[in-house]
Amino acid sequence: MINLNSLRSRPLSKRFGGRFDVDRKQNRLKEISELEALDGFWNDSANATKIQKERSLIEEVIKLYSKVKTLADDFEVLCEMSDAGDASSAQEALDLFPKLQTALSEAEKKALLAGETDPNNAIVTINAGAGGTESCDWAGMLLRMVQRWCEAHGFKATVTDFQYGDSAGIKSATLLVQGNYAYGLLKSESGVHRLVRISPFDSNARRHTSFSSIFVSAEVDDTIEIEVLDKDLRVDVYRSGGAGGQSVNTADSAVRLTHLPSGIVVACQNERSQIQNRAMAMKILKSRLYDLEMKKRQEALDKIEAGKKDIAWGSQIRSYVLHPYQLVKDHRTGFSTSQAQSVLDGDLDDFMKAFLQWKSLGGEVQDTGMDDL
Repeated sequence: MINLNSLRSRPLSKRFGGRFDVDRKQNRLKEISELEALDGFWNDSANATKIQKERSLIEEVIKLYSKVKTLADDFEVLCEMSDAGDASSAQEALDLFPKLQTALSEAEKKALLAGETDPNNAIVTINAGAGGTESCDWAGMLLRMVQRWCEAHGFKATVTDFQYGDSAGIKSATLLVQGNYAYGLLKSESGVHRLVRISPFDSNARRHTSFSSIFVSAEVDDTIEIEVLDKDLRVDVYRSGGAGGQSVNTADSAVRLTHLPSGIVVACQNERSQIQNRAMAMKILKSRLYDLEMKKRQEALDKIEAGKKDIAWGSQIRSYVLHPYQLVKDHRTGFSTSQAQSVLDGDLDDFMKAFLQWKSLGGEVQDTGMDDL
């Protein structure tokens, strides 16, 4: 008879109940249903949208917890039947256990997303570092990596600004990623990313090291007041760029906003009119300013400065080595994998989970990555 005692899961399923506070969330769903039934509720579209977002988040948590509980209860019953001598139940329990592990892993990740802005949409900005074509190509690879992750998880990723590299890749790009907990998950990618590979642009096939950065901020909604004075803004209007075709806007409709006190620069060229581009650029700017203020309140100005360091050696959060071996290693958490191509294809979940666990434990850097990479 197979011994399943080491896999008993009931304690595992119970450990998330308190963090999810399911009873309180179910009561809140009832309150929301009552609010939706009130006369005039849907007349206030802004408030209705906010309440619907809250409902979606609550339902997502309850659905996940219910899934874990159901799998855990089924597994426990099968284990008890196995203890009574039922060999087929033992095999069913073994078949069920991987599904339970996956659900528990997802529940643990969701339980760690407790920040105020973790449920928000994310604004992701990618910039090439020093190094010309090499870094621009690497920035393009990072953009693809993030987009592939978004596709795999059902997030909507809209490019709001895009600057091509001179010969390959991109100089910069900004994405608006929409979906529940987009910011809470993608914040793990914020920092400098280092690539080591045989350069496809070097006729002598030499190994090159390239750097590009990703900056992630939470999209702020209208309930958070961020004051931006006209005197603090410089507004530049220019012609939108693109790949060509009917979608190219030939008017000077792209908008670049420079916030003079902070030095933050944002741009948008994806919308159809200058007014729409300015509105989107202002939303991105407010999100960046909010992110900056939150870091100040948390007395983390040192981390802000770290994000402004040169996109070069010694400042990377993660290294991607493609030659002479394959390894992707996060220098904050110490997590690594040899499945480099899978990571570049958007398989970032393990890195995100490791980052959330690392943050919950205080966020002490595990290693610099300078010795073994």
